Amino acid sequence: MTDKSQDKEDEQRRAYRVEGLDCAEEVSALDQTVADLEGVSDVNYHVMKGRMTVTFDPDRTGPEEIADAVEAAGLRAIPWEHAGERDAEASFWERRGRLLTTSLSGALLVAGFITHWIIHGDVLHVLAAGHGAGDGSYPLLPMLLYGAAVVSGAWFVAPKALSAARRLSPDMNLLMALAILGAAAIGEWFEAATVSFLFAVSLLLEQWSVGRARRAISSLLDLSPATARHIPPGEDEVRTDPVEEVPVGSTVLVRPGEKIPLDGEVVEGSSSVNQAPITGESEPVRKEGGDGVYAGTINGDGAFRFRATKPAEDTTLAHIIHLVEKAQSRRAAAEKWVDRFARYYTPAMMGFAATLALLPPLVLGGGWGDWFYRGLVIMVIACPCALVISTPVTVVSGLASAARSGVLIKGGVFLEQASNLRGVALDKTGTITEGQPSVQQVVPFNHHSEQQLLSIAAALEKPSEHPLARAIVEYAAERGVDPAPASGFQAIKGEGAEASVEGREFWIGSHKMMEKKGEETPAIHDKAEELEDAGHSVVALGNENHVCGLISVADPVRTEAAESIRSLKQQGIEEVLMLTGDNEGTARAVAGAAGVDQYRSELLPEDKVDAVREFGERLGSVAMVGDGVNDAPAMATSRLGVAMGAMGTDVAIETADVALMSDDLPRLPWLIGHSHRVLRIIQQNVIFALGLKGLFILLALFGMATLWMAIAADMGASLLVIFNGLRALRVVKT
Repeated sequence: MTDKSQDKEDEQRRAYRVEGLDCAEEVSALDQTVADLEGVSDVNYHVMKGRMTVTFDPDRTGPEEIADAVEAAGLRAIPWEHAGERDAEASFWERRGRLLTTSLSGALLVAGFITHWIIHGDVLHVLAAGHGAGDGSYPLLPMLLYGAAVVSGAWFVAPKALSAARRLSPDMNLLMALAILGAAAIGEWFEAATVSFLFAVSLLLEQWSVGRARRAISSLLDLSPATARHIPPGEDEVRTDPVEEVPVGSTVLVRPGEKIPLDGEVVEGSSSVNQAPITGESEPVRKEGGDGVYAGTINGDGAFRFRATKPAEDTTLAHIIHLVEKAQSRRAAAEKWVDRFARYYTPAMMGFAATLALLPPLVLGGGWGDWFYRGLVIMVIACPCALVISTPVTVVSGLASAARSGVLIKGGVFLEQASNLRGVALDKTGTITEGQPSVQQVVPFNHHSEQQLLSIAAALEKPSEHPLARAIVEYAAERGVDPAPASGFQAIKGEGAEASVEGREFWIGSHKMMEKKGEETPAIHDKAEELEDAGHSVVALGNENHVCGLISVADPVRTEAAESIRSLKQQGIEEVLMLTGDNEGTARAVAGAAGVDQYRSELLPEDKVDAVREFGERLGSVAMVGDGVNDAPAMATSRLGVAMGAMGTDVAIETADVALMSDDLPRLPWLIGHSHRVLRIIQQNVIFALGLKGLFILLALFGMATLWMAIAADMGASLLVIFNGLRALRVVKT
């Protein structure tokens, strides 16, 4: 919408809980009252949370005017910060009023029907009294009971219908009100009461189903405990405080079975931690000294202490909560289409119903009562609620179930986009491979032993921070080999290092460095090439006389990589491309082991961007999967950016459109399958809702449908599509 505020710096932004905001119909009403206020520059809605956020100029409008505008739409606004207090103070009528009026309407309808039956003595006569088949008159007592059923059933509908009439903006409430009044005007009291009651039931069940979706999201987000037992920095006493008041650096105590309240690092004790609420991992993860733990995860049977590394508002869980809430405003194309369709569909159907009621009697000489009744049936079946509410319920359910599975999708638009992918580009390191280089082989030459090689190599590599050096030092430690004493360490840029070990000079470095030393024999050369062809990086160790041996280091391919790529193909992905900055031999070996279709090697970050752009130009819609930091430019170039193993990495969570919270590559084909499933549910709902309406419109044209049949069908359609949409809450393995 256009910005009507002159001074952005003076604007305020306030959130409200809007009672009765259960459907896009209410959003449309608020757009015509709140959004049109002078000084209001922006209004955002979260139907699934019942929340409205208004940005306004306080010099031109204020909270009172906003509350009045909401009331003019037939709703009620409560400041978001007071919503909890409001719930606690709500009266019995406010909490149960809709259920009471609906139940009363049903009881009065049954009482009216039984009374009418007793008076006439013929149930068929009572059922036929409407629709022009009876004598057109009702005994006084049944008519009063039916009238009371109409009033109680329409108690919460009438204010919204009046608001829609004043705004000259027809919605489902106005449609139903006109149908009820029309039926009463032509003496169809039984059908007027039936329509009023069934519509009230439909709204009650809609409110319940939307509430269920809201509760599902709330349970997803309500993972972290409210308090933490901790020892503040510089103190000795254990305190129990709200998590918001626990300072960074505090030592937090966790008992068996407790939820972990904050992000941190284990300093004492060990335990297995269930990280499924955040990552979707099926197995608990062992945590020991130095390991990271995350708020919202669940401790197993051990007790431990950890040092809090982040405040409550900055934990990984807090980031997830923020992004899930934000995701609800990034709507899928299917949602936008349904809203646009409903905006034109409702007035068009009202015009069609009016034409049907007036044109045949005027032009063809048909009976006014009969055609007026058919027009009322059209108005009832035209109610777009089933179509409008089912799509957001389905999308939000899909987002919630994905988050429970450790897949954070930042909006319905990205959930939908995953189903349209034709290609996937995968970064090699940390995505297809483990991301942690490790020693694969130790090959001694010239009468040296494996232990000697490791001892000298660890001594030379100990000062280095290079990943290959770290892998060799760690491998030696795992084998119980102590590094030999070394002195005179000197790094040789881009090649390796030299040092004196036990009085002798040794060097360590790449295959290139070994060639420069001139000590490579044909046998050693062949072995080095064999290792490189297998995808290993070769580290040579030698002295002034000969090559002492070779150590091969490789980043192993994930055991699940090949199966995951096969699963991607089964989900409709046409081509999988691997991108890496590694050498050609390593890239070729990893690509062969993983089963990708193509690979590109020796790429700089800007080269990856060009590769993804070319990939997208060739296939159309492609995803880029990486670590969310180094691969951020390539992710931004793709249609869908996916961060792998994002838990605890704020940058990765913020960068990508989708974040796989654990290092679980099979989550990627699961995401695509989940997207297909959610889109299928939306398509089923749209086809079913429109198909049923089309059928009843035909029946109405031929005089074969009654008002109560139409409202029962509409209510049934609403329930079926809502319950079908809620199926997306279930986590399904693909």
